[in-house]
Amino acid sequence: MSVAGLKKQFYKASQLVSEKVGGAEGTKLDDDFKEMEKKVDVTSKAVTEVLARTIEYLQPNPASRAKLTMLNTVSKIRGQVKNPGYPQSEGLLGECMIRHGKELGESNFGDALLDAGESMKRLAEVKDSLDIEVKQNFIDPLQNLCEKDLKEIQHHLKKLEGRRLDFDYKKKRQGKIPDEELRQALEKFEESKEVAETSMHNLLGTDIEQVSQLSALVDAQLDYHRQAVQILDELAEKLKRRMREASSRPKREYKPKPREPFDLGEPEQSNGGLPCTSAPKITASSSFRSSDKPIRTPSRSMPPLDQPSCKALYDFEPENDGELGFREGDVITLTNQIDENWYEGMLDGQSGFFPLSYVAVLVPLPQ
Repeated sequence: MSVAGLKKQFYKASQLVSEKVGGAEGTKLDDDFKEMEKKVDVTSKAVTEVLARTIEYLQPNPASRAKLTMLNTVSKIRGQVKNPGYPQSEGLLGECMIRHGKELGESNFGDALLDAGESMKRLAEVKDSLDIEVKQNFIDPLQNLCEKDLKEIQHHLKKLEGRRLDFDYKKKRQGKIPDEELRQALEKFEESKEVAETSMHNLLGTDIEQVSQLSALVDAQLDYHRQAVQILDELAEKLKRRMREASSRPKREYKPKPREPFDLGEPEQSNGGLPCTSAPKITASSSFRSSDKPIRTPSRSMPPLDQPSCKALYDFEPENDGELGFREGDVITLTNQIDENWYEGMLDGQSGFFPLSYVAVLVPLPQ
């Protein structure tokens, strides 16, 4: 930084201290400017909070949002262009219904589960379309407003405040500071005020763009709900038709199979006992083998129990990139706790995320 720059920083710091500590009054900005500055500040806060609430509206589950953030980070590290979307709860429910419907086979309940599962997956696709529409036509424009227009206004206001402090410092020392230097400080202050005022006026004067973006959000919601109602109406009609068809069929009566006669054979014992065949000879080695129970040997390497670890209570099949699959009984090394619902760990050299509810902690992570 040049000597002139250092002097200017000293002037501004001195003036700020005299105002904050000594109670000195600086140059007052006009009421219209202050009113615009206040409206811009309120607009900035509104846009920031609406953005955060909109993301929560699209995916209410905080664990899923955290999981998506991690997966997006992993995708960027791996160089993947397309990031995974939110795991829609409708899609997960649909997959569950279809899986069990296939297991039940041809039955009223099994076929109904298949119908419901397909409808839930269609709902998930419609929800994905809602996410895309809202992101492109509402979230992205508002984020651009925050990162470009509002950020630029804050830059101009900060520069204006710095030039005001420099001008006020020199104005109080008029006579000790050359008139030309004072005149230049005033010109720079007025120039910054005009630039900041223009940028705030442009933002507040074009708020129709934010109204159109809000309208796009509502249109996307309406389209989603219309399609969802249509899908659910079709499903409801299918299920009612199945109930009518099942009610019209004659009920099948249960008839137990006739019992087969049991031949006791000729009695061979005086006490009336049943004949018994001669037992095979049992050797010492065979008796040990027959009493041995199969012991489940761990298929994966066991980490030492002096480091953070947990034991799998159930099998976990990964559904997304970045998740760690395991089997019941596996011992997993804990490396991090993402949030109250998800851990990060390692198993056989593989690292990934998995739900806390699937494991029991053996050695907790250090606090």
